[in-house]
Amino acid sequence: MVIDIQRCIGCHTCAMTCKVENNLPAKNWWNRVLTVGGKQMDTPKGIFPNVQMSYITQACQHCGNPACVKVCPTQATFIREEDGVVIQDYGKCIGCRFCIDACPYTGVRQFNSEKPRYLIDFPVGDANVPAHQEQTVEKCTFCVHRLAKGLQPACIESCPAHARHFGDFNDPDSKVSQLVRKRSYLQLLPEKGTGPSVFFLT
Repeated sequence: MVIDIQRCIGCHTCAMTCKVENNLPAKNWWNRVLTVGGKQMDTPKGIFPNVQMSYITQACQHCGNPACVKVCPTQATFIREEDGVVIQDYGKCIGCRFCIDACPYTGVRQFNSEKPRYLIDFPVGDANVPAHQEQTVEKCTFCVHRLAKGLQPACIESCPAHARHFGDFNDPDSKVSQLVRKRSYLQLLPEKGTGPSVFFLT
């Protein structure tokens, strides 16, 4: 995935679309939009009225060398061979939360400590999304249920600023490969050695 920080307008459409598409419980957010710029998160840089801020999304980085996979005692978290997406089998998850502790990207995994509660009494997203379960950990899946139909993840299709792109980095002709070749970018915490597959164009 490639996210263009210069195009992102901080509208949170990606976060809301993710929540609806995946029938997320009331307290769960697999995708967040954070304001960056100042010394602390969610603060601008500069002095009023000359302030600047930009936005960065926080979600699973679908790493090539994910710490979460290494520590999972039941292999509930794994990398899909066909596309490298880091995914989870809720049926195997025992709720130990080792993956949460191992992941350097704070807040991208959610633990359902109790039976999930919803803002609306009926599912509003895709019927092929696995049911959310008590005592399990969950996170962004890159909308694998949509990928199976040849569709893009919901956050990609819904972005009004066209700041998000999804594709195959192994294909040099793909849009994501071309963008990363042409533009400067950053990755979150590359020093952790997890090999994140999300690139932020700067």
